[in-house]
Amino acid sequence: MAKQLEITLTRSVIGRSESQKATVKTLGLKKIRQSVVREDTPALRGMIDKVSHLVSVKEV
Repeated sequence: MAKQLEITLTRSVIGRSESQKATVKTLGLKKIRQSVVREDTPALRGMIDKVSHLVSVKEV
């Protein structure tokens, strides 16, 4: 079974660059403290690294 990650938006995207806003939206996050569970892939890790200051991640 592949690893899964729980990604939670912890900070607002107000005042952030358009690319960071698009990355958060692509992750499936809309509101602060909203969480999503995704499969752990290299592409997902890259998106998380790009917005690491806005999200928190834990393995499920």
